[in-house]
Amino acid sequence: EAFWQLLCDGVDAITEVPPGRWQTDFPDAQRGAVRRGGFLKNVDGFDPQFFGISPREAAQMDPQQRLLLEVAWEAIENAGYAPDRLGGTRTGVFVGISNSDYAQLQFIANGSPDAYAGTGSALSIAANRLSYLLDLRGPSMAVDTACSSSLVAVHAACQSLRAGESRIALAGGVDHRGRRVDADDPTARQSRDQRLGDAPGAAASVDDRLRALE
Repeated sequence: EAFWQLLCDGVDAITEVPPGRWQTDFPDAQRGAVRRGGFLKNVDGFDPQFFGISPREAAQMDPQQRLLLEVAWEAIENAGYAPDRLGGTRTGVFVGISNSDYAQLQFIANGSPDAYAGTGSALSIAANRLSYLLDLRGPSMAVDTACSSSLVAVHAACQSLRAGESRIALAGGVDHRGRRVDADDPTARQSRDQRLGDAPGAAASVDDRLRALE
């Protein structure tokens, strides 16, 4: 509800990078490090027991999966449905998602991630986890078309409803980039450069705000 209200009010939610998110003072940056962005507070405040997930597994889950579980549950309730009564129905799940920096972070931090890291970082599981949790019997897919992922996911949901594959469709998208970058980590630095505009083929903005067709 807060995000919808923010959009209705035309609020500019871009802020300075919070401490600990990523380094902003690279001395050799040619065009300056990105110092502003859109950030969620308490993104680590996840209640795994509510969803029947063990703390050990939750620690390996990409924050994008955690956010989807929370927001999807709220969306179902706001639509007038009881999430625990959708089991066995032809309800489809269509999720736009393309970022996987949490998987890279786990590999760098742990060296040999366990099985939970695999399911916790796979983009496909972002949709499949919802279907499994609620015992949904419709299509369950993750859509990656870069910046249009959420829009294409909604399109796929509409097509599934029209075709009769799904009687109910849950559609949306998530993109959380929470990787902290250290100056002495060349792999992380390259990833940061590609995302934030300091490498060939990257997209950037002189005022840290990306716009359509910029």
